[in-house]
Amino acid sequence: MTSSPDPIRASSAASAAEGRRQSLAILGGGIAAAAGAGLAYQLELAPGAQLPGGSLAARGPLGSIPDVPLITHDGRRVRFHSDLVRDRVVFVSMMYTQCSERCPPMTQNLRAVQEALGDRVGRDVFMYSITLLPEFDRPADLKAYRELNGIGPGWTFLTGTKADVERLRVAMGFSDPDPAIDGDIGQHIGMARVGNDALNRWCMTPLSLQPHRILEALMAVDPATRARGRTWAVPAQA
Repeated sequence: MTSSPDPIRASSAASAAEGRRQSLAILGGGIAAAAGAGLAYQLELAPGAQLPGGSLAARGPLGSIPDVPLITHDGRRVRFHSDLVRDRVVFVSMMYTQCSERCPPMTQNLRAVQEALGDRVGRDVFMYSITLLPEFDRPADLKAYRELNGIGPGWTFLTGTKADVERLRVAMGFSDPDPAIDGDIGQHIGMARVGNDALNRWCMTPLSLQPHRILEALMAVDPATRARGRTWAVPAQA
């Protein structure tokens, strides 16, 4: 594939931008705190919406989830909402395979989340990562990225047309209000959408957090997980 260099950016600007994003996720709407976790995150209950031109859409984190066509890492053609999200509990994140600074630690944190959930992943919890560079990341590239990072079943990587991915990125809230930051892929939002589509309950959590903190977001949107209680290890100092 044609490689895309990881953009060079000032670390101070990136830190400030990420801090602002995390503040927006915490303060941008109703605040739900996981009991005893010390973690706050935005919890959203949004009504359904119809996209312009009569396009298929579903209720979602910002009012609608475009049912755009995508291709999985194993070459399957799917629709984002109707095939992957409808009535499911999901983690949705964005990445790109040539990202060498922000993506690797976020991927490893999500991998730890996957391991903590065990065989629930792919059965009643589903994980999706969408490339920010669909013009470069083909299914074979995403498959190689999965293998390189030791990712197991139930976590699907996705690509598509640039227009469809961009539409999905904005609709799912992976955009920054500052156009300069939003246009710099090196400063892409390091967060995950965690949602329960059947209940239309969504939140957003930073992927820089320790895995057990990320899992608290799942408890906020999924009554079944909350009823089970924490089934994952929590560091003694947490």
